Amino acid sequence: MARISLLIVAGVVLGIAVHIVIILSMPALAERNIWSRISALDNFEKITVLDDISPGSPNPLRLDPEIIYGICRLDLANGVGIINAQMPGDFWSVSVFDAQGTAVYGTTNRSIVGQTLKLGIFNDNQIKMLANQELDIEEGLLIVESNMNDIFVVLRAAPPYQAVRKRFRRKLAEAECASAR
Repeated sequence: MARISLLIVAGVVLGIAVHIVIILSMPALAERNIWSRISALDNFEKITVLDDISPGSPNPLRLDPEIIYGICRLDLANGVGIINAQMPGDFWSVSVFDAQGTAVYGTTNRSIVGQTLKLGIFNDNQIKMLANQELDIEEGLLIVESNMNDIFVVLRAAPPYQAVRKRFRRKLAEAECASAR
């Protein structure tokens, strides 16, 4: 009887372990994850300003229709990721995400003096080189560390009025996003 009970408990524990592993691995196996959606845009080492989202239209990225979004993809294996932008308006933010969609860094204009954004995104090897003073960086550069090479950066601007949306879109489109080689 004890042997049967032990086999039943072992079977239940094994079943639970298999189910947990399968459930946790499903997002990594998804074909339409955030990285595939971002990669479908023409945004490698350049800012792509997303079209405005009109009411009732599809919103696959689940974005706020009041915000203007600029997205740029970088591969840190090509060099340090550099974002230079003269951000518009009273409220803006920037976020860095890895290929799994995990936020690596984020800040808003409330943390930065002025409207000028200078962001340097470094992988682990580049951080070591920076610590050993083997890399020259621009003064005032915000330093962000990423554990992965494949990243994307999202710039957001919140225009206070519809009349300034066009100017905000133009300012985001003028932002620089590239790898420093």
